[in-house]
Order: sequence, then C-alpha cells, then structure tokens
Amino acid sequence: MRTLWQAIGAEWGKLWSVRSTWWSLACAFALTVPTAVTLGAATATDAVREGVAGVRITASEPVVSATSFVQFALVALAMLTITSEYASGGIRITLQATPARGVMLAAKALVVAPVMFVAGVLSGAVATVAVHLVLSIDVFGGLVVLPVGEVVLDLLGVGVFFALVSVMTIGVGAAMRSAAGTLTVVFMLLMGLPLMLLMTGSQAAVDASMRMPMFAGLAFMGSTDNMTGGPIPYSAGEGLVWLLAWAAVAVAAGHAVLRRRDA
Repeated sequence: MRTLWQAIGAEWGKLWSVRSTWWSLACAFALTVPTAVTLGAATATDAVREGVAGVRITASEPVVSATSFVQFALVALAMLTITSEYASGGIRITLQATPARGVMLAAKALVVAPVMFVAGVLSGAVATVAVHLVLSIDVFGGLVVLPVGEVVLDLLGVGVFFALVSVMTIGVGAAMRSAAGTLTVVFMLLMGLPLMLLMTGSQAAVDASMRMPMFAGLAFMGSTDNMTGGPIPYSAGEGLVWLLAWAAVAVAAGHAVLRRRDA
C-alpha cells in the first residue's frame, strides 16, 4: 500500500508538471460550453418551430449530449499520461521507481480518474449555466428549466463517464504504447465502430453498437439525444456495468502487455 501511495504521489506530480494537462482541460471547458449551447438551441428551436406544447428542456440535457464530442479532449490527456513516457523514454525511470507493473498502472488510473471526474462536473456545471442563460431568451420559447436534483445527477453522470473513459484510455495506451495507435483504437471504440455498426441496420450489429462505451455512457447518463432517435434500450445501471467492463478489459489488456514486454 505504501508503494501505491508513493506511485500516486509521483504520478500526481507528473500530471500537473506538463502544459499538455492544462491545455487539454482548457480545451474540454472551451468545447463543452459552445457545444452544449448549440445542441440546446437546436432542440429548443425545433420545439418552437413545431409548436409542441408542454415541452421542457432541462439545462443539463444538452451537456450530457455534448459528451460525445468533448470526450476526445480528455481522452488526449489520459492518453498522454502514459504514451508520452514511452515516446520520451521516461517509462524506464517510472518502472525503476515502481517495478510492479500493476501498481504503476493503478497509480496512473487513480490519479487521472478523479481529475477527469472533477473536470467533467465543473465544465458541465459551467455549460449548464450557459445553456440556461441562452435558452431563457424569448426567441427560444422559454422552454428551459433548471431542476436542481436532475441537474446534479446529470453532472455526476458526466463526471463518472469521463473518469471511466479515461481509465479505459490508459489501459489502451499501456497496450499500444504509442499516441497514434492509442488514439486510433480509442476513437474506434468510442465512435468509429459504434457508428459503423449502427449504420448497417442489422439488429445484431445495432445491439452490439449499443453495448460499446459511448452508447453505454449515454445510456448511463440517460441521454435521448444520442443519434439513435430515442433512448438507449436498456437501463442506466446496465450502461454503467458496460462502461466498467470496457474499462476493466482495457486495463487488463494493458497490464498483460506490460508484464510481457520490457519498457
């Protein structure tokens, strides 16, 4: 346990000592607000145009939908926590300080996941306020509402989603060892492959797509604006289970590669 805490301290210091961390977090914030406002404005405009009565837009709903796009800014940060060490040769120093591969990987995950959780909650909160302010303008029909309980649950869900996707990325990074390879694999898992399966129209392919990380996350967060035309056909709890499973498989794969191959 002492070795793990020492490794966590070292990883925490490394995370905040490079400018890429700050730039990635800044990009996440910068992307979340306009993306959420744009999605919210589009939804409100459609509702006003169609004259649908009784429609209410929770200010945090567009923030949840925006995660499909914003996630890649935080994926880049999670990826760099391990792939940059392979690129620079710093992984040798890391493994000399923490020879146990599992401890090293756990330390990275335990540092990155809370940072991503907080980043998701804070950026989501700022975006929720922005959505509420913009959609409160008369031209958008005054359809926006801000129920505190629902908003808090949505923001916590966003934070958990970003944390688990980041842990999955670290696992893929440990297995791939290169930034290009990691980014390609994670993009395919999060968006490329799910959308390709969805477009086939085959029920088996669609069912498989729904269980991949992005749609599992949207199900967990309760999003209905998810490119499927309606809610994901299973519960939020099942969505969380699928997310946890993907993260666990990725970390297990990364750990297996670390144990077999030298730095």
